[in-house]
Amino acid sequence: MLKTRVITALILLAIFLAVLFSRSFLVFALGATIFFAAAAWESFRLFHGKHPIVGAALWTAAFVFILFRENFAEAALLFGLCSAIWVIRLAPSLALGLPPLDSTGSRLLNGIYGITILGCFIAIAALFKHSPLYLFSVMAIVWIADIGAYFAGKAFGKRKLAPSISPGKSWEGAVGGWLAVLVVSAATAAHPMLADTFAARLQIKWGWPGLAGVMTLLVAASIVGDLFESQLKRRAGVKDSSNLLPGHGGVLDRIDALIPVLPLAILFDSWR
Repeated sequence: MLKTRVITALILLAIFLAVLFSRSFLVFALGATIFFAAAAWESFRLFHGKHPIVGAALWTAAFVFILFRENFAEAALLFGLCSAIWVIRLAPSLALGLPPLDSTGSRLLNGIYGITILGCFIAIAALFKHSPLYLFSVMAIVWIADIGAYFAGKAFGKRKLAPSISPGKSWEGAVGGWLAVLVVSAATAAHPMLADTFAARLQIKWGWPGLAGVMTLLVAASIVGDLFESQLKRRAGVKDSSNLLPGHGGVLDRIDALIPVLPLAILFDSWR
């Protein structure tokens, strides 16, 4: 299992870096569409939606339409809507629970969650248009938080963060991930060669307290995104969103923490 997981991770990393360094929007759009279609299909399956392929195809068509318009300035409303959905509906479900499968409430939630997945991928496209490095610098926030949480949780984890949803996560791990993000963000913002990164631009606009505050919110958002998808899987009675990525589960399992973070990051970046 570990060997399979490492091989899949290396392949995904190679594909991701190849797309980034190609600097081709067409190559990026092709890769993004494939991964979006997979994420949409997995989302429909987790909600036990009927005809998940049909639903995913329709949702993917909407994504492609927005993507090739390339007018991401108009997407600010979408990013704001996604952030509002997380604050008003999805984050509270971690405490209140999810509606029963096959209920009207669950079908509505399926559509609402689909909007946030759409917003995440449009945000990826907008960040890529700025620069591949800029996109990488935002996505790295989530990865660093995840890695920091894993090692801090292994070393110090005692208090369960959400035992009924994801028993393996701890408050100590969450704090460790948060501290890791703060340290790496500060180092990035202070390095002259990394001036065109999210952390550096944020520090210039809002100073060190602003940088720390925004990073704290983004780390919190990444945890909520991760826990929400875990809650969906627990309700559906499955371990992974799919088996598309050997050793890693599905696409949603890899991007769940990115879904609330990327639209929110763009909103902070555009806030003057």
